[in-house]
Amino acid sequence: MTKEDALSLYLSDGTTSDKLMESYAEVIDMIQLGAISNIIKNTNLSGDPESGSVEVRRLMTAVSQAYGTARTSGAGDKVKSNGVTINLDTDKEIIEEIETKDILFYGVDGILEKRKSNHALAMIRELDTAFFTEAESEGTEETITSTDIEDKIEELIQSVETTSNSNVDGVSRDMIVLTVTPSIYGELRNYIDTLPNPIAGGIDIKTFHDVKIYSNTRQSKDAICMVVGAVAQPVVAEPYQAERIGLSNAVAVELFYSYGTKAVMSDLIKYATLTEVASA
Repeated sequence: MTKEDALSLYLSDGTTSDKLMESYAEVIDMIQLGAISNIIKNTNLSGDPESGSVEVRRLMTAVSQAYGTARTSGAGDKVKSNGVTINLDTDKEIIEEIETKDILFYGVDGILEKRKSNHALAMIRELDTAFFTEAESEGTEETITSTDIEDKIEELIQSVETTSNSNVDGVSRDMIVLTVTPSIYGELRNYIDTLPNPIAGGIDIKTFHDVKIYSNTRQSKDAICMVVGAVAQPVVAEPYQAERIGLSNAVAVELFYSYGTKAVMSDLIKYATLTEVASA
């Protein structure tokens, strides 16, 4: 197939190529706005994703020593970090053919708008699914003992908030996010709807007890609680190309992208079952 710099083969306005590139360039912007994973993933990456791999460094918590320790040893403690390398080893493509007839009947803007939205949704679905699959795989299940939905959610939040180890000593709630299935979101929403509205001192469903909450269709666990940045997912996407398909009167629109998904703070990912399990 040969590259098509423009679709003026079908239209003579001289601006079709620009519209094509502008329309498809918007796909990446749509993904950034539409994917929940993009809001909460780790973006502190070291290296160039286009090289095929990046590294996420996590500095460990400092430990105090008795006064005079550094003077006696002649040096202070070294700053320690847990580096995690992420390979962009998942390669995908979206390639579709558009016939001249379709372009003429729909108009270039019309058909590209339809496919642009569809391609963005397909990419969002894949990235989100991979992200939350990794979170569930690397996270820790928390046994919830509370009965009411609001207490269950609070218990899960506190399991992350109170984490203490060599990497962290407690987590601020403004760094924590909670994603729940639609059924759990609805149950929590029913509870919140019984409270005064936010203006009167009630709770806004978008934030529960100072933690941002999202309804998520791409997770299998009832609720996942994690800090922002607990999972990294670098993505590299090639700009859309339009290619003339040989021996035909059609054009192929192509999107190639690569990504990698890896938990970088597994200790700060907790999930739980909140629904009641029916007894046999």
